[in-house]
Amino acid sequence: MKKIIYLDNAATTPVDKEVAKVANEFMIKSYGNASTLYRLGRNARAAVESARERIADFINASSEEIFFTSGGTESDNLALMGIALANPDKKHIITSVIEHPAVMETCKQLEKQGYKVDYIPVDKDGIVNVEEIKTKIREDNTLIVSVMHVNNEIGTIQPIEEIAGICRLKKVLFHTDAVQSFGKLNIDASKIDLLSASGHKINAPKGIGFLYVRKGVKIHPILRGGGQEKKIRSGTENVSGIVALGKAVELAEKRMKNAAKIKKLQEKLINELLKIRGTRLNGSRDKRIYTNVNVSFDDAEGEAIVLLLDEKGICCSTGSACSSTSLKTSPVLRAIGLGDEESHGSLRITLGWQNTEREIGYAIKEIKKAVENLRRIYGK
Repeated sequence: MKKIIYLDNAATTPVDKEVAKVANEFMIKSYGNASTLYRLGRNARAAVESARERIADFINASSEEIFFTSGGTESDNLALMGIALANPDKKHIITSVIEHPAVMETCKQLEKQGYKVDYIPVDKDGIVNVEEIKTKIREDNTLIVSVMHVNNEIGTIQPIEEIAGICRLKKVLFHTDAVQSFGKLNIDASKIDLLSASGHKINAPKGIGFLYVRKGVKIHPILRGGGQEKKIRSGTENVSGIVALGKAVELAEKRMKNAAKIKKLQEKLINELLKIRGTRLNGSRDKRIYTNVNVSFDDAEGEAIVLLLDEKGICCSTGSACSSTSLKTSPVLRAIGLGDEESHGSLRITLGWQNTEREIGYAIKEIKKAVENLRRIYGK
């Protein structure tokens, strides 16, 4: 079997060996239920609270503001549905047109329940129109503004501090989906009301995440059960996942200091791929997370490129992982002005800490060959 060159880190990341070791310890030996009173349970509780404190410190929050969930999707749902349940008198929501389905589908569900949702457009670089958000806020009826920090498809970084400032001034809640930025960019959660994050994007296992809820913000649970997580998220604590996430955060904090290494690989990818005839970079070049490259090729299907690269041991995608099996045009690419044909020629490459310059050089060579071969087949 060929060596795998994994370039789809926005979809998920390989679990770090140190993280896996910690998780394994709490699955095999320290397996107690964190809600029990005997020593095995008390040890599990202590580990959960230690991880909670580490995560809180990482985003300038307090531990009582961190609520563990199963991941980003649940955190997004809890943020929007939980706030709606807690504040039934306000029926207006503002979000962007390029949000993750976990936010978009929740907003659509709330629309069916009588909520009015304004979907704010983005410019050709994929940056949300902040002034339009400002003008759409209804101080007497707007429940929440939800804008993601980093887009999962094109990697654009939204001005969330500016948006949060506007919301704070107008006394409207602000939520950000930080699944793609947590553990990669510095985040000061004290300026935000709610923040969603997921462990499997930063080398922790799948099935663990958290929602930050600023102290004083009213929120109701959307799951009913034993009242864990201070009655906000019922369900037996995923102790192994929680401690693994805490360890992953510890490692991410160290790795962020070497972000220039990945930035260099990103620049090499962008510069070399743009040398291919009929290639465009999707999303802002400057306001872009250092792990993301999204390009479109004229006269070459993205799905076909992905399959050809897979034969060479290279993993990447045509869009977000949540829609990779759909042949529909990406709403994100449509929002920045791409047509159907341009969208179907897109390729998303997302880098991780494990990637090397040699791997990127090989990937560039094989992407160029794949595009050339497809164009030759179709006489382009």
